Amino acid sequence: MTGDSGRGAGGGYVPVSDGSPGRFQVIPAAYVLLRRDDQVLLQLRQNTGYMDGHWAAAAAGHVEEGESVLDAARREAREELGIDVGTTDLEALTVMHRTRPDGGPIEQRVDFFFACRTWTGDPVIAEREKAADLRWFALSALPAPVVPHEAAVLGALAAGTVPPVMTFGFSDPGGT
Repeated sequence: MTGDSGRGAGGGYVPVSDGSPGRFQVIPAAYVLLRRDDQVLLQLRQNTGYMDGHWAAAAAGHVEEGESVLDAARREAREELGIDVGTTDLEALTVMHRTRPDGGPIEQRVDFFFACRTWTGDPVIAEREKAADLRWFALSALPAPVVPHEAAVLGALAAGTVPPVMTFGFSDPGGT
């Protein structure tokens, strides 16, 4: 999709040097779902400004400029949980393309979800200002509420039917 719709920089397009809209951009993020038997480690979000009071992947965050999604996943596990994860220990689960379901300003994201069953160290809340709790939950008995797009992935994981690509927030019949 090109920027010929006339949307400004705040509408999801990055302007080019002449001030006209450029290409549409999506924001990538990496999610690490630590697994232990049929359990997953979740954190209770606080003071982040996004979905505070919801349970979420224990380690997740945006991919930074010049960083691969695998490096981002490893960095987030280190920053948020104080553990080291090897690249080969990250099992690709699904990629989710999501948008705002309310028809608000264009904001689309591509989320890379990884499962991880092997790591070095004991997971702890390393960023106390951002997480109020950290607990293991059976996939069949998740807490409420869970961040909605993450709940979609966790539900598919519990059902054993995680597709390689998922959508969330789109009106198409293939969307979640």
